[in-house]
Amino acid sequence: MATLKTSILGIEFENPFLLASAPPTASIEGIDKAFEMGWGGAVLKTITPDDLEMIEASPRYAAIKEKGKVICFQNIELLSHETIKYWVDGIKYLKEKHPTKVIIASIMATLDRDEWQNIVKILNETPIDAYELNFSCPHGMPERNIGMAIGTNTDISILITSWVKSVATKPVFVKLTPNVTDIAWIAQAVEKAGADGFAAINTVQGFMGINLDTLEPVLNIDGYSTYGGLSGEAVKPIGFRCVAQLRQNSDLPILGMGGISNWEDAAQYIAVGSDAVQVCTEVMLNGYGIINGLKSGLLNFLETKGFNDISELKNIAVKKITSHENLNKKSHLYPLVDREKCIKCGKCVKICSESEYNALSTDKDCVYLDKKSCAGCSLCSHVCPKEAIKMCG
Repeated sequence: MATLKTSILGIEFENPFLLASAPPTASIEGIDKAFEMGWGGAVLKTITPDDLEMIEASPRYAAIKEKGKVICFQNIELLSHETIKYWVDGIKYLKEKHPTKVIIASIMATLDRDEWQNIVKILNETPIDAYELNFSCPHGMPERNIGMAIGTNTDISILITSWVKSVATKPVFVKLTPNVTDIAWIAQAVEKAGADGFAAINTVQGFMGINLDTLEPVLNIDGYSTYGGLSGEAVKPIGFRCVAQLRQNSDLPILGMGGISNWEDAAQYIAVGSDAVQVCTEVMLNGYGIINGLKSGLLNFLETKGFNDISELKNIAVKKITSHENLNKKSHLYPLVDREKCIKCGKCVKICSESEYNALSTDKDCVYLDKKSCAGCSLCSHVCPKEAIKMCG
């Protein structure tokens, strides 16, 4: 029988699914409920010095939908509104009631050593399992020279990591931003400064768009808006890429996240290098109850593959990710049309002719291929409305 149990830095996880630091972990009551429902752990909404002002805008969320499903989510919400004492008392309560659950404290402060170290020294006295340094919030905080402003600056990232590590009595994960040229470069820097692991990714900075009826921002606060954090299904490929790059450059544990909405997403994050995963947006859209499908789906997958636990899945795909230079350029696939599925719409022919190659033609009975003109790019298979084209050797 397979198991979802895993161990990271000596911390025992009953399953690899954690709530990310976000609105679903903004209250002790919410986390308590999530633990009752089966989540393996939670990263608390980012704790800050009590005097760091948090005043929210309204509204602060926006979404892009496709056939009613949210595929991209934007938020400009800030950090925890609760005091440090609230979290100290809450952590003790949660650990007493749920001793097997993992609790990670996300923290952030200004560029002041005492502020970072004071938070850590206080939380050291609680039964938390680890710290997560928020070097990556892309809205509200960068304007104050913190959040993403830290994670895009190697020197500052090194400095704060060393401050925290000098006083922390629990493992320290650094939450990295994807809004950099090379995430591995920042990761290697904080690893040298003592980081015990990474969390990736935080949201991708973006702008949701313009309402063409009003010519004002889609996320509209009295006619104005700002850049915010994008999450959800649309950012998943960015998350995969970042986690894979981290794994290719480090052996430290990785808490992977970004667009996870089902067990398949989680399995892919583990396959590219994650030791465990965090979930946020899907919980915000559908509630804590999604944990049942996440756990049962991943467990069934492990058993189907003959894996005993997620360690046998971890990193399995990383060795298959290489540079463009190293890809096989000798093989050549060609489109094969399933005549039963093909509706003779001609879209593949049109797109091929207008996108460089002009290798396809059609008549009333069939689509024809000119192999000499075909580059094997596969575009035709992606635009076919009936998925009637497959690439074959």
